[in-house]
Amino acid sequence: MSRADEGLAGEGDEDLLGRVFLGRVVEPGDEIGGRWVREFGVGEVVRRIRGGGEALPGVSEARWAGLVARAERAEPARDLAMARAAGARFVVPGAPEWPGQLDDLGDARPLGLWVRGRPGLRMWALRSVAVVGARACTEYGSHVAATLAAGLTERGWVVVSGGAYGIDAAAHRGALAAGGATVAVLACGVDRPYPRGHTALIERIADQGLVIGELPPGDHPTPSRFILRNRVIAALTRGTVVVEAACRSGSLATARAAQRLGRHTMGVPGPVTSALSAGVHELLRGEAALVTDAAEVAELVGAMGDLAPPRTGPILPRDLLAPAARTVLAALPGGRAAPVGEIALDARTTPDEAIARLYELRALGYVERHGDGWKLTRQAVISARTGHPPC
Repeated sequence: MSRADEGLAGEGDEDLLGRVFLGRVVEPGDEIGGRWVREFGVGEVVRRIRGGGEALPGVSEARWAGLVARAERAEPARDLAMARAAGARFVVPGAPEWPGQLDDLGDARPLGLWVRGRPGLRMWALRSVAVVGARACTEYGSHVAATLAAGLTERGWVVVSGGAYGIDAAAHRGALAAGGATVAVLACGVDRPYPRGHTALIERIADQGLVIGELPPGDHPTPSRFILRNRVIAALTRGTVVVEAACRSGSLATARAAQRLGRHTMGVPGPVTSALSAGVHELLRGEAALVTDAAEVAELVGAMGDLAPPRTGPILPRDLLAPAARTVLAALPGGRAAPVGEIALDARTTPDEAIARLYELRALGYVERHGDGWKLTRQAVISARTGHPPC
C-alpha cells in the first residue's frame, strides 16, 4: 500500500483497499487472478504485484510485467474518493451487502462491486430476474420487454439488465414506469454512464434503484468487458429472459452463463421470419423455457405454487350442453327444418332420444318446431358465429 492508502485504511479495511487496488490491475472475470486471491489471499497478491519480483504462477513473464506496470498507476485511495464523490460504495465478498449467489462464479467471481443507489444489493438480488436482448430491437421487442418488466415489478421482482440501447433500456424503463425496482449492471465505471445517450436513464436508475459494476470509477467499456459483465447479470439473478436476439447477440452469452450456473433460462418467441429472434428460437430449441408474460416467468423463478393462469379459448354456451344434446344440435341443418328421423339418423341415435334432446334444446332457445320438423333458431345461428348465448 502507498502511504496515502495506509492513512485511509483502518482495521478491516486492508482487504477492501487491496481489492480496489487489484480492480485496477486485473481484468474482470480473470480466473487466474481469482485463483491467486483464493490461494494466497488479497494482501499477499497485492504485495507480490507491487514488489514486481518473481511472477505468481500461471502467467508468462510478459503478462506479469504488464500487471506490474498497471499496478504502478493504481491508487485505491483516489478510486474510493472518486466513488464517494459520485455517491458510490465498494462492496466486497463477505460484506453484509454482498450477494452470496455471485460466489457461484468461483474464481471468476468479482473482486468487489461498485454500487450506486440507496437500496441494499444483497436483498434486492434475492428476488431478481434478468431481462436482456438485442440493442437494435424492433418495436415488438421493445413493447414486450417493457411490459414484461412492468409485470415482474408489480409481482415484487427486481428487474436486472445492462443499461444498453434496445431491450435493456426498454426493460429498465418498463420497471421504472411501473414504480418498480431495477438494477443496471455496467461494463464501465458506475460514475461514467454508458452509452452517453442513456445518461439521464442511468441517473434515474441510480436515484430509484441501483447501478453496479466491477470496474473502478472512470474506467471505460470495451467489447470484452461487455461479455464479462454478462456473467454478473446471470449469476446475480434467479433467471434470465431473452427478448429478441440474433444468432450472434451478446445477450445469448448471458443466457449461456445462466445455464452453466444452473439458473432458469427463458426466451420470448418472435416471428420466424425475423433475424432478430433467430437466436432466441435457437435457445428455445435447447434447454430454455418459452415464456410470453410476467406470470409465466414468475411461475418458473418463483416459489412453489406461484402458478401462471392456464391459457384456454373462450367457453361457448354450447360447450356447457350435455354431450347427447350437443350431438343432436350439431345434426340440425343450418338453413331449413328437418324431420326427427333425419336428425336422429345424423345424430346416430333413436328418434325418441332425438325428440327428448330437441325439447331440451327448445327450452334453451336453440331450436324451434316447424310442423313435423325442427329448425335452428336465428339466435342459435348467431351464437354459433359470435359465441353469445341464444337466450
